[in-house]
Amino acid sequence: MNYKLISLNIFNDQVSKLDKKSRANIHNKIQLIKENPFRFKKIHSITYSRVFRVRLNLKSKETRLIYTLINPNIILVCLLDRKKDYKDLEKYLKKIKQELNL
Repeated sequence: MNYKLISLNIFNDQVSKLDKKSRANIHNKIQLIKENPFRFKKIHSITYSRVFRVRLNLKSKETRLIYTLINPNIILVCLLDRKKDYKDLEKYLKKIKQELNL
């Protein structure tokens, strides 16, 4: 199935603040997501059933790229700091409805 890739404004803002090497790393992971969106680990969410995370190490900092599948879209939600233990996850996921009018 062909998925359409959509990124939220939060994600775009977070990526734009990163250095060139980190952006290239994220771009490579996004290519893997496009090939097979079910490749990475599924995480539990109250809001959506198919939420996944990609492990990243950006500037020696554990970070997670969070995305969700809402057919026929792959929605890149945010870059989440692992140190906060996913406490902000639901806050970011609620912004999907606001931005995309779902």
